[in-house]
Amino acid sequence: MKNLMKIRNRNNSVKSLILVLLIVFASCKDFLDVVPDDIATVDDAFALRQNAQKYLFTCYSYLPRHGDVWRNIGLTASDEIWFDGQQVNTQPAWFLARDNQTAVNPFFNVWNGTNGATPGDNYGLWRGIRECNTFLENVSDETKVPDLTPSERYRWIGEVEFLKAYYHFYLLRMYGPIPIMKENIPISASKEEVQVEREPVDDVVDYIVQLLDESANKLEVSLPDPNDYGRATKVMALGLKAKVLLYAASPLFNGNADMSSMQMKDGTPLFDQEVSVEKWVKARDAAQEAIDVAHSAGHSLYTFSENLPDLSDTTILELTLRQAVTENFNREILWGNTQSTTGGVAGYDNIQQMCIPPLQSGIDHNDARKILGGTYRMAKLFYSSHGVPINEDRLLDFTNDAEPVRSDSSYRYYVKMGQVSARINFDREPRFYSSMSFNRGIWYKSSGDLGKDDDDTYVVNGYLGEAAGSSHTWNKNFTGYYIKKLVDWTANSRINNSGTNSFKEYAWPEMRLADLYLMHAEAANEAGDDEGEVLKYIDQVRERAGLQGVAISWAFYSNNPNKYTTQVGRREIIKQERMIELAFEGHRFWDLRRWKEAISELNKPIQGWLTTEGKDFESYYQLTTLWNKEFTTRDYFWPISEQDLLENPSLIQNVGW
Repeated sequence: MKNLMKIRNRNNSVKSLILVLLIVFASCKDFLDVVPDDIATVDDAFALRQNAQKYLFTCYSYLPRHGDVWRNIGLTASDEIWFDGQQVNTQPAWFLARDNQTAVNPFFNVWNGTNGATPGDNYGLWRGIRECNTFLENVSDETKVPDLTPSERYRWIGEVEFLKAYYHFYLLRMYGPIPIMKENIPISASKEEVQVEREPVDDVVDYIVQLLDESANKLEVSLPDPNDYGRATKVMALGLKAKVLLYAASPLFNGNADMSSMQMKDGTPLFDQEVSVEKWVKARDAAQEAIDVAHSAGHSLYTFSENLPDLSDTTILELTLRQAVTENFNREILWGNTQSTTGGVAGYDNIQQMCIPPLQSGIDHNDARKILGGTYRMAKLFYSSHGVPINEDRLLDFTNDAEPVRSDSSYRYYVKMGQVSARINFDREPRFYSSMSFNRGIWYKSSGDLGKDDDDTYVVNGYLGEAAGSSHTWNKNFTGYYIKKLVDWTANSRINNSGTNSFKEYAWPEMRLADLYLMHAEAANEAGDDEGEVLKYIDQVRERAGLQGVAISWAFYSNNPNKYTTQVGRREIIKQERMIELAFEGHRFWDLRRWKEAISELNKPIQGWLTTEGKDFESYYQLTTLWNKEFTTRDYFWPISEQDLLENPSLIQNVGW
């Protein structure tokens, strides 16, 4: 929303004025309270609507900057993407990707806002929660902000309840059990009152869900005014509630024996050791409620609808899958984060600029970055053209990924006709081609043959010495795969130095309807629902992706045709479907953790093709290991900094740190 985007730089919208105790609760330090510009005291902040609205937007300003490539932990600190260390070796994401977390000065320390934390250093999420509490305390007092209408007061309270719930969830997801801050600690509090403990996971979840229920009751289902886009809605609150309950039901939080040693001072376990199926039932029901309300608000899976009659159905489907993420506030987006857009800034924090390679088709794009590369693991993850894993397809042979294959007319929309590429790049599902590009791959963009025959548009030429090759000192792609999914189809890099970079802004999609559909499928399966109930939404996601339903695909094309008929088999299918549909959106990082599968998946090597030496097919398509990742049980949760533990002895450190 425009009003919130105006306060993206928090240093320009707030100033320090009043000395109070910080409710970081991990510390006894004093911090300066903050209120919007031109407001002398907190009382003045809530004297008039205009000032109170500034404070409301200040509460929003703590939302994470996921549209900034280096502040999105899930995007660049996992195993989906690898990048050039020469260019980014000062970025916290680089250190996390290379398994260099530390408890002395943790990277992405959102607990107190340091070392790459989002939204910015010295503005930790506990501080954001404190400001939410201040807002709620004052706006709930009907003697304050007298020019605020009752309906607006009600809605604003619901918005900040949503933000407060989200900040608690963000901390829970990173740190596990956390303190619950229902209200600010008074300045007169004793040392013992300030030194709060971490509370049991189930209690934290219950409190977050309570906040979201209260918030949903106050919020509008949708916001018709585009100037308000990005502000909380009932759909957002219910969608977040479903996600919170999904996490609570997942193995990381539901009966996690690895965390049995974590207890409060009175011996109360911080992690319930009993596995509860009922938690999955709650998650399923919450997802269904959120889906129903989203549908009532007009949300549906996105389809590309621009009238371009000369484009093939193949290209239209690819644009559907790409624009579902990048088309600003399309009907599939349940929550677009306007606090963090992508494409609105130049340089190496621009996701689109860092994904797109120089493309050749008569015009040479010579200012693209191409630093972010999809890993070989992700390339193999996508299904075959039959909609089943490539190692299960009984009709297609993928035993030799690097086998040379020459493209003919049947592949002309995916691989340049007459050119040779690797076997792994042929006979794949549409989401593979909409999410990733590769050497000799086709990349349709609006600056190409817009409205014309799309047989010949931009082509990625990736051999060493070619436009998209890795001969540049630092703008290198190390994997041989380029992230197409996050680049809007209208984005252009500088063309022959005759123009300027053009990257269409879009609010970072924090939640899409497809995400909610897959949450429901997962929860329904774990709750023990029948096959039809489990597959009803996952099949809708697959249909939009140009695939047949799970039952048909497995029965006809898989060498394990009965896989979908068991709960264990469906679990595997749902997880892979989620990894594919939400690839490169920052979800895999967190999903592998909540499933407790990071211990196996993130101990596998990061691999890619030999782009830095490959001058021809034989030298290029050599699988190379770029990094051997190391993940242990301690890495499931962030460490609390040692300094915070010294300042608050009531806190305990996470296991292994």
